[in-house]
Amino acid sequence: MTSIVATNQTILVVGGGIAGMTAALEAAETGKQVVLVEKNPWLGGRTAQLYRYFPKMCHPTCGLEINLRRLKANPRIQVLTMAEVTEITGTAGDYSVNVTLSPRYVNSKCTACGDCSKAVSTEIADAFNYNLGKVKAAYLPHDMAYPQRYVLDPSIIGTADAEAAKAACKVDAIDLDQQTETLNLRAGAIVWATGWQPYAAEKITPYRYGEFKNVITNVEFERLADPHGPTRGKILRPSDGKEAKNVAFIQCAGSRDENHLRHCSRFCCMASLKQTHYVQEAFGDEGKSTIYYIDIRAIDRFEDFYQKVKANPNVSFVKSKVARISEDKNGDPRLWGVNTEGYKRYSEPHDLVVLAVGMEPAVKGMAIPAALSEGIAADSSGFLAMNGNTGVFGAGCATNALDVNRAVQSATAAALRAIQVVNQVARAEN
Repeated sequence: MTSIVATNQTILVVGGGIAGMTAALEAAETGKQVVLVEKNPWLGGRTAQLYRYFPKMCHPTCGLEINLRRLKANPRIQVLTMAEVTEITGTAGDYSVNVTLSPRYVNSKCTACGDCSKAVSTEIADAFNYNLGKVKAAYLPHDMAYPQRYVLDPSIIGTADAEAAKAACKVDAIDLDQQTETLNLRAGAIVWATGWQPYAAEKITPYRYGEFKNVITNVEFERLADPHGPTRGKILRPSDGKEAKNVAFIQCAGSRDENHLRHCSRFCCMASLKQTHYVQEAFGDEGKSTIYYIDIRAIDRFEDFYQKVKANPNVSFVKSKVARISEDKNGDPRLWGVNTEGYKRYSEPHDLVVLAVGMEPAVKGMAIPAALSEGIAADSSGFLAMNGNTGVFGAGCATNALDVNRAVQSATAAALRAIQVVNQVARAEN
């Protein structure tokens, strides 16, 4: 059984992405006890799935490594992965929280040697790489995964593959008898950092995502460009493995649209500008990028980055909301629309189309436990807004569409508010 120590002076952080990790670290480093709950088998969230940050083009592994080092060194943080909050009752300063733990079938003895994976033949969709490839059903989610421990997919439990994995483990780390657990925790304050999810591109019917293999999303393209991704960093078309040297980026794919997402997700323009670098790095001057846009939103310090991309002769900009996508006989996606600068119709083939889909909250506002509804509201997109005397504080992309920098700032602010609540509890009890 899992044992967790938590009191009414504990801060519960729900979500282990960059915002949740930041909130947990900031609170713990002021001396508070923190329980960090994450539904995935690993911490880091969607930041861990990025190849590079804009505008410096540095790798997220650097910042994540620093945060993981801080986390491992801090005994005040208790981490629960493969865990979801299922019920919350109580009020600010005294919450009772039920957390459901899904079995990992691998215990803390795991040395991440990989012997279990070698023994298993079943393959499953690779969730870390947005299902662009397959992984063994005994897998390490990614190279920097924390905890650095393998996972057995539930689909093989009770099969010969599970027994083979257990037999291959030399340190007795495979536990096929693990069961779902429910823990009850106390907390004085809660930071809700459940992050974001990419908008479902298949809902944008004119773009034929899911039907045309060479139409993908920006988050999928990010994994294609990563040397640790499904193609080892080679930018290849999903349909035939051909090098994608002529790439179209469609901005506002579902965003700023009353039929889909009403809001601007803020990061999409910069993400596409960044991704043109990937094409250039992969193919040199043979790599061509075309950005189809309504307007480019590169604010503050990002304007210089935009201007550098704009000056690149291998990057073209077409001011247009693409009307539809068709597919040529050779599998090339063809974009149709009107360039509003001159009002010229176009019909352009590309090797690959990347939809810059926006972000929406992974847990939409009022889907949080009903007991917390007092003092909490949600906007029309489902992002959280705190408007009352509550001990629950939204952080990161649970509250708005934010880039990494602003998500970290938001998480720091949420941690400070949570600290103030538990400090009030401590004063009242002394």
